[in-house]
Amino acid sequence: MRRDNKKDFKEMSRTNFQELLDAGVHFGHLARKWNPKMAPYIFDQKNGIHIIDLHKTIVKIDEAAEEMKQLAKSGRKILFVATKKQAKELVAEKATAVNMPSITERWAGGMLTNFPTIRKAIKKMGTIDKMKEDGTFDKLAKRERLQVDRQRAKLEKNLGSIRDMSRLPSAVFVVDVQKEANAVREANRLNIPVFAMVDTCCDPSTIDYVIPANDDAAKSVECIVNILCAAIAEGLEERKLEKDKQAEADEQEVVKTNERKLRARRGAKPVEVEAEKE
Repeated sequence: MRRDNKKDFKEMSRTNFQELLDAGVHFGHLARKWNPKMAPYIFDQKNGIHIIDLHKTIVKIDEAAEEMKQLAKSGRKILFVATKKQAKELVAEKATAVNMPSITERWAGGMLTNFPTIRKAIKKMGTIDKMKEDGTFDKLAKRERLQVDRQRAKLEKNLGSIRDMSRLPSAVFVVDVQKEANAVREANRLNIPVFAMVDTCCDPSTIDYVIPANDDAAKSVECIVNILCAAIAEGLEERKLEKDKQAEADEQEVVKTNERKLRARRGAKPVEVEAEKE
């Protein structure tokens, strides 16, 4: 039986390996631009380009996916950050699909460290929407309406994806550590765990869950994000099942309590006592 399990695991690993290979996850940056701290994750060098060890990448993806699954299962939020052109639309779509917040336009300074101010800006969006609903907006002068519309559009573009994030996220996922250095720095300052795709030119020391991978190719980003979001979706599904199970148990307990109260009112003896006499 153990042999079968090992065989299944190997087959699953090969599938993952081939998937990463086809997506080009193993291509690193130019060798002359490498960061020595990424040495443990580099397999070889070819034509002046570092090749990432995909066996280690698979291990790191599994670790990150399992942790993200547990965070989602406990009802916590993971903030996805990807502002580079080849990743922004994909990450926004995948994050929305699993009901997670994302930043894909621009990282505003203080997004995490000055979160109360960011929340005020988000509330401003709600205020403008309310003005449009109650007719206050229509009473403004044409020039003022244009200014308010521009302000609303700007806020929606930069903060619309985190509109429902009422508190700091429990973790941050980043595509391209160098480009999103401010996001990583703020998360580190607040001791928020950071998951990240880390290329061979980046410093992995500031990342809690390093995923050594090509962060420039759209296919590579899509491959990694798909795996992580699938884990999050699994965690959310387990959370839903646990909630349904608990709700059913609570409902049964209410029914039993009502039955006991009804017997007590009628003067009937508890079922347990009658069973003991028999």
